[in-house]
Amino acid sequence: MDDRLSLVVLGLSITSSWGNGHATTYRALVREITARGHDVLFLERDQPWYAENRDMPVPPHGRTVVYGSLDELRDRFTGHIRQADAVVLGSYVPDGIAIGDWVVTEGRGTKAFYDIDTPVTMAALQHGTCEYLAPRQIAEFDLYLSFTGGPTLTRLEHDFGSPAARALYCSFDPELYYPETGIEASWDLGYLGTYSDDRQPTLDRLLVAPARRWPDGRFIVAGPQYPDTLAWPPNVEREIHISPAHHRPFYTAQRFTLNVTRADMVRAGWSPSVRLFEAAACGVPIITDEWPGLQEFFVPGREIFVSRSADETLALLHSVPDDERLATAERARARVTSAHTAAHRAAQLEALLVEVLDGQSARSTVIR
Repeated sequence: MDDRLSLVVLGLSITSSWGNGHATTYRALVREITARGHDVLFLERDQPWYAENRDMPVPPHGRTVVYGSLDELRDRFTGHIRQADAVVLGSYVPDGIAIGDWVVTEGRGTKAFYDIDTPVTMAALQHGTCEYLAPRQIAEFDLYLSFTGGPTLTRLEHDFGSPAARALYCSFDPELYYPETGIEASWDLGYLGTYSDDRQPTLDRLLVAPARRWPDGRFIVAGPQYPDTLAWPPNVEREIHISPAHHRPFYTAQRFTLNVTRADMVRAGWSPSVRLFEAAACGVPIITDEWPGLQEFFVPGREIFVSRSADETLALLHSVPDDERLATAERARARVTSAHTAAHRAAQLEALLVEVLDGQSARSTVIR
């Protein structure tokens, strides 16, 4: 097999990071895959929400095409799907089920499903409400790439028939996320994330309640889609959107940053968020809620702080000496830099795709 792979990726968005964590993941991954010598065509559905908020309308790596409909996608790109060494369909893609059937039918190389939302996907499959993946399709993809590891991978293989479920965790882009000097701390604790009703109770417990009890403390919550009916304490600032280009100074201006995990991710375990790795890469001390598998990524108390209540959050904010706070952050940064960059993920993705392609080639040779 030629070492140069041709990949087609169908993802939620690469042109707009507004209200989603997919774009930054795809941008860095495509850059690193192309840096390894491979060809990437990224196909994105044109949607008003993203069209009005495109912070990277023409991504500089690979080739990106925005299409208007399922019919247009089929008319223009069936040949590309047939000729590609690998086709990767991401989660939350509009008309994902129909596109998945098209990919499986037309694709002759490796067909992979890339789940950036695995716990949410699994819960939706269980309730019959998943709009971008049907349970039957899991067995039809050669490879299931999951943002979640641990027992979920076993379930995907044993319960849903995936031929190969593998963890491809989220990552961070070291070109965007690194320590920035000369920025004074504006907030004692901050949080960056799109509103989610299942995440809000934890945010209330670990940030809003401490803010109410410490009126002199400085807090911030950044992210879109928070209901206007939410009552924020006067010492909690709000920002609707912070572009990836401004994440680094935003993190750096916090004494501590908060990681809050969605309920489905807590239940599944082994589900680190993109924001968790990004904040660590910026050298910012992290306070996180507790979830199974956390120890696989960070050592609690040494690389990350864990809070279960408003009392524990306030104790961390008030009692951790600066030298310990900063040393903990530096150890977390060293951890993610050594294992969780986009370059690490690109190398892992390449190895997984080549493994499947080699297996397909071997089977084809035996049949002949």
